[in-house]
Amino acid sequence: MEKTEGRAEGRKANQLRKYACTRNPLGRAHGSARWEQGDTVVVAAVYGPRPGTRKGENPEKASIEVVWKPMTGQSGRQEKEYEMTLKRTLQSICLLTVHPNTTTSVVLQVRLPALHFVMACALTMVLYPFHFTLLPCAINASCAALAFAGIPLKHLAVAIGCGVLENGDVILDTSKAEEKQLKSFAHLVFPNSSKSVDLKESQQKDGQSERGLITSITHGVMSEEDYFNCIERGLAASSRISDFLRTTLQKHTPDYL
Repeated sequence: MEKTEGRAEGRKANQLRKYACTRNPLGRAHGSARWEQGDTVVVAAVYGPRPGTRKGENPEKASIEVVWKPMTGQSGRQEKEYEMTLKRTLQSICLLTVHPNTTTSVVLQVRLPALHFVMACALTMVLYPFHFTLLPCAINASCAALAFAGIPLKHLAVAIGCGVLENGDVILDTSKAEEKQLKSFAHLVFPNSSKSVDLKESQQKDGQSERGLITSITHGVMSEEDYFNCIERGLAASSRISDFLRTTLQKHTPDYL
């Protein structure tokens, strides 16, 4: 426990970096959110629903499209993987039967925090795309943006990043420096509640995914014990973000929750 009790930033093993959510920072989107966690900043913008779905999509349901815009250059393999994970996650929390044969687009972009703006060019390759906490922050931003846009949701989702050190200790929400010490890490997404976000749909029986994990992605060598330790710590931490997200939505969208 010595390593985890003395993290460079003074945090405990299960302590998250300071986080904040800004409602509708982008005026032209139907809904948007800026999620800031430590030095990780992701902006999510929602456009739609607009009529029609892409070829191969079920026209009897709504479709979710995810676009991850890199800060520089063209999208690569990592961005495509993020898009696929986000699409599966967001589809699982949206009420897809409310607006059938429509498409809602969620566009994400990583931003540099204001403190680093002057050094943007130098820091672009440092902060992106290899920061393990990008995906959890993107999921949290997307969830908030969907709610701000009024997209009907079964429930909210909360994402947590967990890292496993060489000695088996689990730390949450790793910094860039800590990532170099990890033998493995996991991205975990939990439902915040079994209660529907849209009260009109609260009686809908579509609920097994509302308990337990929504999404789980692991990288590196992780034992079964390490994995369940990540889930245990991640679940405990997700309740704090869940309370924060619920309070934020109640403050700005009183018809919800």
